Amino acid sequence: MKLSTRNQLAGTVVEITTGEAMAVVKVKLNGGDILTSSITKDAVDDLGLEVGSSVVALVKSTEVALGVE
Repeated sequence: MKLSTRNQLAGTVVEITTGEAMAVVKVKLNGGDILTSSITKDAVDDLGLEVGSSVVALVKSTEVALGVE
């Protein structure tokens, strides 16, 4: 599959926390950083995600905000 999303980060699922409708999935990127994604619980099930799954995080954003005190 070809995608227009240019920010494609390969990694491995290291943690999945599910709620009633949403799930938080932590992915250890190949460089060692941890990326956190919030997706639906249905998406976790549809993708067959589990700890140890290889994934590609697709990042498409128009804004990244940071703040410090």
